[in-house]
Formats: sequence, C-alpha cells, structure tokens
Amino acid sequence: MSPIGRKTATWQALPQMRNLLSRYGLLIAFAVFWQIAPSLKWTNPAVLPSLDKIIVALWNGITVGTFSADIVISLRRAGIAFFAAAGLGIPLGLFMGQIRIIERSLDPVLQLFRQTSALALYPVFILLLGLGETSKIFVIFWATLFPILLATIGGVKQVDPKLLEMARVYGANRLTIFRRVVLPAALPQIFVGLRLSATTALLLLIAAEMIGANSGVGFQVMNAQYNFQIPLMFAAILLLALLGLSANFILEMLQARLCRWSSVRN
Repeated sequence: MSPIGRKTATWQALPQMRNLLSRYGLLIAFAVFWQIAPSLKWTNPAVLPSLDKIIVALWNGITVGTFSADIVISLRRAGIAFFAAAGLGIPLGLFMGQIRIIERSLDPVLQLFRQTSALALYPVFILLLGLGETSKIFVIFWATLFPILLATIGGVKQVDPKLLEMARVYGANRLTIFRRVVLPAALPQIFVGLRLSATTALLLLIAAEMIGANSGVGFQVMNAQYNFQIPLMFAAILLLALLGLSANFILEMLQARLCRWSSVRN
C-alpha cells in the first residue's frame, strides 16, 4: 500500500477507534487496573486475583470442570421461569391494559405482591413446594412476572388515543385495532419489561442456587467460596455476567427486528 493509501486508511479508522474508546474505554481501563493491581500490591492477590487467573479458571471450568453442565442446568431453571412469566404476564398485561376497571381493581394487589421481595418469600415457597427444582423455578418466576406484567400494562395505556380513534373512524373492529395498533405500539415497552425480567431471572437464580442446590452456576460461586478457590469463584461470577449480557443482547436484537418502525421513528 502506498503512503497516501495508508494515511487514508488511518484517517478512516480514527472515528471507529474514537467510538470504540468512548463506549468501552472505562471498561478497558477497569480491566487493565484489575490485571495490574495485584502485581503492584494495590490489592491482596489472595482476595482479588488478577484478571488473567480468573479467565484461566473460567476456561478450565468450562473445558475440564463442570461449568458446561452447570450452565445448562442454570439456563434451564431461569429459562423455564422466564418463559412462564412472559407467557402469563404479556397476555394478562394486554388484557388489563385495555379494560381499565379490571386494571384499577387488580392494581393494589399487584403492587402489594410486587413490593414483597421474592427472596423473603423463598422460605415460604420451600415450605410449600419443597427444596427441589419447583421452588427454585417458582421464586424466579415470581420475581420475573411483575416487570413483564407492569411494563405490558404501561405500554398498552400509553398507546396514542388519536391512533385508536383513527382506526375506529376507518371501520376497524376491536381485533384489528388490537393487532394493528395496540400490540405494535406496546411492543417496545413489552421488551423493556422482558429485558428487566431477564436480568432479574439471573439475579434470583444465583440466590436460589445458593440454597439447597448441588448444581448450577450459583452453586459453583458458593462452593468455590467455601473451598477458598477464589479465582474459580470470580470465574463463576464472570460467567453469570456474560450470561446476562448474552440474554440482553439477544432481546435487543429481537426488539430491533420486531420494532423496526420504532427505531426509524426515533
């Protein structure tokens, strides 16, 4: 490549580099600090190991250890609860959002249940459902249901009344109005609830697997801490963070595909 070509390529790459640094600069700086802090004695390596040791422990846990099986078990628990919450919360929210008298009647009960911590109710679920898979899945379901339900109700209530009136003027029936106006308008807000619930599902998964479990990524966090395998403990925590980022990324891509009209409008 000629010098002029190399200079042109460099200038073209500069905006991309600036965008990369503006978005991920702090994260990169945090990772560098984490890596060098133990070697410089800024932190205790026995308590906070360097990042490379954590990554090696994560790789060994996936390739040699039980992390692969634990990922499948944890995703199954969180997935069943999440899809059950979405399967109940979205239809119920669409129904309640359109019939205001039912929404007003049920809202105090929903607010009471929403403000009751799922972790506080976990001992109750264990008494009722036992210490097996059912109680773990139900506590995650309980916590993930309300963000989806309330976001769906809010999305339906925020539909522009002018759009509804216009659809009625053109002779659209209730089903057509729902399919063509209400559901598309509420969809972005529904995805907000889904993304919040996906994060909540992983948070509750950790707590559920720390009590009475012998498998799962949350169990590995506690087990590594009990055996003072600190790099392995941080590796399991990092794995949970990566699972959460992956779930959020998948939902963002799905939202971008299903709500293209919304991104164009914005």
